[in-house]
Amino acid sequence: MAVSEEVYYEGAPHIGDLIISLLVSMFVITIPFGVAAIARALWLRYRITNRRITVTGGWMGRNRTDIVYAEIVKIVTVPRGLGAWGDMVLTLRDGSRLELKSMPKFRETYEYIESKLSLKAQEVSSAISGNA
Repeated sequence: MAVSEEVYYEGAPHIGDLIISLLVSMFVITIPFGVAAIARALWLRYRITNRRITVTGGWMGRNRTDIVYAEIVKIVTVPRGLGAWGDMVLTLRDGSRLELKSMPKFRETYEYIESKLSLKAQEVSSAISGNA
């Protein structure tokens, strides 16, 4: 009997990231930030379900990364845009990291992902993020 996959969040990075980056990119030195924000808005997509996290990105959205919750050993969050969105870094068992940039409702998403982790990973993530 197959367990159905329930989608918690599916979508693009927060639109505020694009708006702020475009406003700041009116200065020549910050143009790369605007270009990066446009690329994220066009091609970066997140899908968080009760079974896995999928990130589709890269040039023209051609790269896809899937991870299951059992692979995550630590989560670190950083608020952005006055707390309206934030970045999340997931550290995996093999030491690699998956970055979720400009995640809308990142606090709620952090709590959802953390609830799916092992108790040890929850303890490590809570201690780092100060959510204990």
